[in-house]
Parts: sequence; C-alpha cells; structure tokens
Amino acid sequence: MGQQAPISRRTVLRAGGVIGGGLALGVASAAPAQACPPWWAKLSLAQQAGQRVIFSYPGADPSDDMIQLIKDGMVGGLIFFGENIPSLSHIADVVADLKAAHAQSPTSSSPLLLMTDQEGGYIRRLSGQEPVLSEKKIGESADPRAEATKAGSGAAAALKAVGMNLNLAPVEDVYRQEGNFDDQWERSYSSDPSVCGELGAAFVRAQQASGVAATAKHYPGLGAATQDQNTDLGVVTLTQSAHDIRTIDEYAFQPVIRAGVELVMTSWAVYPAIDPVYPAGLSKTFVGRELRGRQHFRGVTITDALEAGALEPFGDTGERSVLAAEAGMDVLLCSGRDVGQGQAAVSAVAHAVRSGRLNPGHFEIALRRVRRLRDSLR
Repeated sequence: MGQQAPISRRTVLRAGGVIGGGLALGVASAAPAQACPPWWAKLSLAQQAGQRVIFSYPGADPSDDMIQLIKDGMVGGLIFFGENIPSLSHIADVVADLKAAHAQSPTSSSPLLLMTDQEGGYIRRLSGQEPVLSEKKIGESADPRAEATKAGSGAAAALKAVGMNLNLAPVEDVYRQEGNFDDQWERSYSSDPSVCGELGAAFVRAQQASGVAATAKHYPGLGAATQDQNTDLGVVTLTQSAHDIRTIDEYAFQPVIRAGVELVMTSWAVYPAIDPVYPAGLSKTFVGRELRGRQHFRGVTITDALEAGALEPFGDTGERSVLAAEAGMDVLLCSGRDVGQGQAAVSAVAHAVRSGRLNPGHFEIALRRVRRLRDSLR
C-alpha cells in the first residue's frame, strides 16, 4: 500500500494547521510566544478527540449519559435514524434539548454536527419530507438538473425545520447494472459518471446555499457492487481496474468537489487495483493520494458506519477508529445506536495521540477542518 508522505511545515501551513503544541502533550509550540493559544488548548485530550466523533443512541430519546457527555464537551455530533424520529415534532424537541446541553459545554462556541440520511426516495429518515424523488427518478426526469436542485433545497428545508445542519447525501455512486446494490434502492442518478457528477453538484449547491452541509458518498464509489455486496453486512471486494475506478467512479465526485461539497464519506469496500489490503476509509492511499491528492478535496472526510461488517477483520471500535484516523479520516461515525461505541472511539483516539501512534500535527489539522465546518453551520 502506498504511504502518505510525512507532514512538513509547508503541508501544515497549506492545510491551515500549526506545527507543534496545543495538545497538552509536552510538545513545544513553534508559534511566537505572544500568539494566542489554539482553541483546543482549553480542552482535555479526550475532549479534543471527541470533537471528531459522531455519536448515536437507541430509541426515541437520548439517555442521561448521552446528555451528560454533550455537556462535558465529549461529543462532536450525532446521527439520527428512523427509530430516533417517531415524529417531526418529537425529533425537533430532542434536537432542541441536545443543543441546550451543548450550550453548557466547553465547546459551545461551535455547534454540534446534527445529521441524518435524507437522500430522497426510499432513503428518508424524516419520513414524508423532501426530497420525494429518488436519485434514479431524478436522473430519469424530464429536467434532471432542475429536479436535483429542487431535491437539494427540499432536503435542506426538511433538516433545518427540525434543527439539523448536515445531510449524508448525495450518493455519487455510478451504478453498473439494473438492480445492483445502489440501483435496487434507486440510490444512483445514472450509470453515466458525468450525469452523476452534474446532478450531485446541483444537489450540493442548492442544499449548501440554504446552510445545510452536504456529504458526497461512498468514495470512491460502490456502483460496481452487486445486489448482495453490502458493506454493512460483510467484507466487500470490488475488482474493477484502477483505470475504471478513476475514470468512472472517482470521476463522478469531481464536479461535486468543484461545487464545494463540505464532506466526503468513504466506502468500506476494498479495491485491490489501488489498495489490496485496506478498505477505502482505512486506506492512506485512497484518502491521501486519491481523494486529497489527485482530486484536490480540501473539506472534511467522514467514515461510513464504524460498526459495519466489512470491518470485522480490523478489530474493535477503538482499533477501527485509530486506523481510520491514521488513514486521514477527520470524522468518525459511530452509528450503532450505542453511546458506548462513541466513548470507545474517543478513548482510543486520545490514547493513540498520547502514545505517539497518531501524528499530533495530523491530529491538529483534522481538528481545524472539523472546527471550520462547524463554525460555518448553525
């Protein structure tokens, strides 16, 4: 597997980072003595790690433990599923309570990342809300670009109405065959990467213009997966050539990146033509060389679900979290509806920084990216 180049002063400065201290790890700061300390200096290492972790909880209401973790500044955000949303009014009240808890935290100056999957069609956690059309139906419509724009605006309005600020959409997978993994749920605009890119970009522009961050997924693409190849359930290996990955799958992400999409979610499939060992979201080659290198993405990277069956060969939640952070993932998605899962991720990442396994400079750069995203939202 290709290795990510060691961090240099130039790399850090280009990414908006600061070389050296601020992690309370006894590392001397390279900044002038009169410079203000970084925003994270007031936080413990565990709190710093928590800013990169998305939590989830079971049922309709968060537990007292979940609320206390938010008050303690240990949570970067939350993801909501159907079981958390018995009604729109209920989830709006819950979100208001979560925000009130966050207002008491040491990280209250930046909002929590509050997210769900409001893709359209079958995949709508906010039931009955826009976008009504699936991506496939948008791609087949008389005016696809107008419908994609409408879908982006509609998704933003639905999320804002209940207090959320981030959507895990659009899907940028380029499906290969009728009825395959993406197409069976109409989660792909087209089998043409140019169409996928154009419509995804329209969705992103419209949604983000309304103040809700968009997420292009599942990089570099799950469009070649068959109906039975589901990374939620087990290991998935996709065997298309490196040429096809770059000219079909990754190609669809380029217009969306140019449109300024705030986040990219990586897939948990293995693509041996480019990295024969690691799934994309654990791969320095995919995150560093492909996404940030070849495709010049400068936004926030987010994992898919860390509890996915595809990651069974890679240890428990803690080990998976550290491997993802080592690969260059900024935000770690703990979506198992288990508050303890998020706590395990926070603990493991903090320990990995403390022990030196995770590069402190890389850790700081990820914190800065996540903070910039959060500061742009409300």
